[in-house]
Amino acid sequence: MPHFLWPEPLSPAQLKRLEEHKYSSSGRSLFEPPFQIYWNWLVQQTPTWIAPNTLTIVGLLVNILSTMVLVYYCPTATEEAPAWAFIMSALGLFIYQSLDAIDGKQARRTNSSSPLGELFDHGCDAVSTVFVAIGTCISCGIGRYPNWIFFCGFIGMFMFFCAHWQTYVSGTLRFGLIDVTEVQIAIITMYLMSAFGGVSLWQTTLPILGLKLYAFPIMGIIGGALYSCYNYFHVILNGGVGKNGSTVADTSVLTPGLHVGLFLTLAFIIFKKSSSQLFELHPCLYLLAFGMVISKISNKLVIAHMTKSELHLPDTAFVGPGLLFLNQYFNSFIDEHIVLWVALVSVSHIYSFNEFFFF
Repeated sequence: MPHFLWPEPLSPAQLKRLEEHKYSSSGRSLFEPPFQIYWNWLVQQTPTWIAPNTLTIVGLLVNILSTMVLVYYCPTATEEAPAWAFIMSALGLFIYQSLDAIDGKQARRTNSSSPLGELFDHGCDAVSTVFVAIGTCISCGIGRYPNWIFFCGFIGMFMFFCAHWQTYVSGTLRFGLIDVTEVQIAIITMYLMSAFGGVSLWQTTLPILGLKLYAFPIMGIIGGALYSCYNYFHVILNGGVGKNGSTVADTSVLTPGLHVGLFLTLAFIIFKKSSSQLFELHPCLYLLAFGMVISKISNKLVIAHMTKSELHLPDTAFVGPGLLFLNQYFNSFIDEHIVLWVALVSVSHIYSFNEFFFF
């Protein structure tokens, strides 16, 4: 099999550094202290024979399945879905949050903590971020506004990548005052609002302010992105622990920017240059296909951090976006919708194969 289709095995030196890796985090978000009470109680109710990775994957599958129900009913993020579908998504995200919070506690409780467990956890988080972003866009029906759904869909994926970019630079995963837990609670609230008020609720114009309700999640996303970007890039540009302020692998702190920059550039160009309104007609499928791309390169970044290795730009994850770009270059010789499905299947296959290979 050609080497570019087969995941590059880790060298003995990388495997040794992976084995020696120790998880490091700092900071505490606003909701974490009260939630810790619940999480500590929950892990005590969990049988010790349940493996931590089992908790992680069950939470991810619940989140994926509940979100895919919404995608089925709202493929363009403009339709109404049954109330039970939004309630199920809220419950699915809460279950994912709970299990994701206790998998590490379960590992320490059963003396089964390992770097591979951390790597698996981050890999599942990368995938979950994509489905949470799609579910959020569906819940407030912003498919009516292509530019906004593009921004809201991709900004969450970009933030996840940046969180691990700063970790690659500083060696420590840092949490802000407003972080993942707070965002997840806000999204659960949005799901419940749509369950009881319908997606049309977000088109309500508020008195005095004169703004439609959907504007508030967008403003929250913009504010959160600016806050997070400031914190992330402050660390990226000033917090390098390698030689002369470089990354943990003694490489340039700007290297990961090539990956996410190429990803966002391709996503934006294909969106704007499509002759068949590919994104406007299939936003959820588009976000899912490109989301799997950034999930894979995010996981690649995590591996680079944990093995203190250089991050190389060539990656099979870019095959799908590359096919879409080339198809547009040749005046969409093949139906873009078909190529988008091919892109999704190809990157999903490559990503799942890599996960299997490493774990």
